[in-house]
Amino acid sequence: MQRQRFNDNWRFHLGDPSGWWGHIPDVSGWRVVTLPHDWSIELGINSDTSSGPSEGYFPMGRAWYHKTFTAPESWRGKHVFIEFEGVYMNAEVWLNGNLLGRHPYGYTSFGYDLTPYLNFENEVDKLHENVLRVMVDNAAQGNTRWYSGSGIYRHVWLWVADPVHVKHWGLYVTTPEVSPEMATVRVETVLSNGAEAAAEAVLRSSIVAPDGVVVGAAEDSAVLAAGTEQACVQTLTVAHPYLWSPDTPALYWLEIVLMVGDSIVDTATTPFGIRSIAFDAEKGFLLNGQPVLLRGGCVHHDNGVMGAAAYDCSEERKVEILKASGFNAIRCAHNPPSPGFLDVCDRLGMLVIDEAFDCWRVGKNPYDYHVSFDDWWQRDLDSMLYRDRNHPCVIMWSIGNEVYERAGGSNGVAIAKMLSDHVRAVDPTRPVTSAINGGHNAWPWEQTDDVFAALDVGGYNYQQKQYVPDHERHPQRVMYGSESTAREAFEHWMSVLDMPYVIGDFVWTSLDYLGEAGIGRVFFEGDTFQFLGTYPWNQANCGDLDLCGFKRPQSYYRDVLWGNGDPLYIAVHSPVPGGKTPVLTYWGWPDVVASWTWPGRESETVQVDVYSACDRVELFLNGESLGVRPTTREERFMATFEVPYAPGTLKAVGLTGGEMVATCELETVGAPTRVCLIPDRLSLQAEPGDLCFVTVEVVDEAGRLQPNADHDIFFIVKGVGEIAAVGSSNPASPEPYCGNRRKAYRGRCLVVVKTYGDQGDIHLRAQADGLDGDEIVIRVI
Repeated sequence: MQRQRFNDNWRFHLGDPSGWWGHIPDVSGWRVVTLPHDWSIELGINSDTSSGPSEGYFPMGRAWYHKTFTAPESWRGKHVFIEFEGVYMNAEVWLNGNLLGRHPYGYTSFGYDLTPYLNFENEVDKLHENVLRVMVDNAAQGNTRWYSGSGIYRHVWLWVADPVHVKHWGLYVTTPEVSPEMATVRVETVLSNGAEAAAEAVLRSSIVAPDGVVVGAAEDSAVLAAGTEQACVQTLTVAHPYLWSPDTPALYWLEIVLMVGDSIVDTATTPFGIRSIAFDAEKGFLLNGQPVLLRGGCVHHDNGVMGAAAYDCSEERKVEILKASGFNAIRCAHNPPSPGFLDVCDRLGMLVIDEAFDCWRVGKNPYDYHVSFDDWWQRDLDSMLYRDRNHPCVIMWSIGNEVYERAGGSNGVAIAKMLSDHVRAVDPTRPVTSAINGGHNAWPWEQTDDVFAALDVGGYNYQQKQYVPDHERHPQRVMYGSESTAREAFEHWMSVLDMPYVIGDFVWTSLDYLGEAGIGRVFFEGDTFQFLGTYPWNQANCGDLDLCGFKRPQSYYRDVLWGNGDPLYIAVHSPVPGGKTPVLTYWGWPDVVASWTWPGRESETVQVDVYSACDRVELFLNGESLGVRPTTREERFMATFEVPYAPGTLKAVGLTGGEMVATCELETVGAPTRVCLIPDRLSLQAEPGDLCFVTVEVVDEAGRLQPNADHDIFFIVKGVGEIAAVGSSNPASPEPYCGNRRKAYRGRCLVVVKTYGDQGDIHLRAQADGLDGDEIVIRVI
């Protein structure tokens, strides 16, 4: 089956075109876009939009996409199929005026058979166009609890196959027996015969090891009746396999060749990993027979400053920076991710909980998934399961998040059993889970028992206090913290370390996101409390990493808890307006920064927290000791000092067993003098949509970050690329994410450069009033 990207040369129109119904409109004035495309991020936040803080004040609406293409004569008699990885939301697809179908859910992949409606090239007019149109309707306010984005925000693919072919998502690879000496690989291949006559097919399967050597092969034949499908099962063995894990993410490839007579009619490939998983209340989570603690984080589908657009490079960077911060597991919140995201998790070694729904029959908003649940749950669940089941990174299937039926009401137990049974029928190799939270004292927690009983592993949202009593009542239940807050990181992680039946913890969130604006903000005592922030708040501000992917202080604290990264970190509390007392939301973290540059605060007392993996920490200001504090588990690995501010050097020394084992310093920096560009790479691929993420810093004469700088940074790009996005970590900035300027926030911002697809150079220059600029050259090869 031939697969080609179908992302280029779409025409886009926001709103309903005049006179659309009944005839083909003139699309010559429509804007040409390349997918993936998110029109909400393009338009930017707006206080007058119909959306609110949940959606981040981004515009929504309805829009149309239009694409023309030709079907060569060589396609005649073949099966032509289009796949949409994700469209948000309520997509309607037409080909040549024929409605192919409607797809309400914005997060599952779907597709249609184009074959019956294609126009083919012919000898008369040589070029007979096909017109593909997609309507996307995200106009109904109250269809999401977070930023969704709008449009065809993931890839689109065109598949062309002979009548006899491997069915789309028809490969299923499992490894039922795994040991260091031998692994059994079970391959199930669904063959489809769309011809009018029976066909005798030969199926050849090969396993290619990570080093490129063929290590297993099998061949079988099958007689396929006309218009039928048939599953063929083959069992292969691999000696001395490379085992997949987060530390050694070794990938094998299954290669399929399908023959009819002497002709190859189809080929198919899929990567897979050889690994075993087991869950046990006494032994915990076992990967390849070894216990692994899940150092987890919840992740929404958006890509920060890029919005919802699922560029492969954005997805890769997301996993890279999370893994660099010590995470080994991600819970996809609260929907299936893009296929590219899971591909990266396979390749880089990141464990995944793949989640289907945020609600069932009882909705959380007027127009969320509950309006489609009864008609669509099985199709959407199948989309996730069949699409993602070959990914070794996926270790659990989640059927829901904080569903209102969790206490058994509204047939919740029956629904949980229905969904769980269906998951097990499609893929019995992974456990079923769901994220369950408390009832805010409306009902006793024990009422969740019947829904938990339908699951294989229990997800606990903010319910660490229930671990011990639940274990006493249900000693065989395997648990994990499916959501927790950074401010309770200590309690949650100590539970993981102390209780073998608690296999991990997933913070809300590992990476910040758009929407749920200000859920993690700091406000002041006496202010009117609102659950979410008012305009211009648009970022959640609760991630261990911020929207640009920069580590926040709570991430450094988690490094200490996990024994990952530096063992010391100095966090200085920001100034508080006179007479004010800061208050954290439940998802918040104190407003602290790694800065000892506070002009105008000389002699004022500053609160300094030191996060430490050492037994004790001693703090020095300009060489003078300010005292020694213990930082063991009893002190929650943190010490607090009250320090009279004076410019110079603040130094923490970590002591264990009486010996100095670590140091950390903050220096008072000078005035800002220049802009510095730091790209994540200097070479891109000559294909549309390859990305370079460039960190922009305002520095002093010595090249040190100036944490108080807030200059307007202007960007100029020349060559074979363009600016795809700009952004900063300021959670309440009204600035757009598309454009050529951004205001630095605490000395930094981010600019993303995107390739056109041609070879050559991209020159990016950054400049700001009163500062020396900087320029880099990015090669596109």
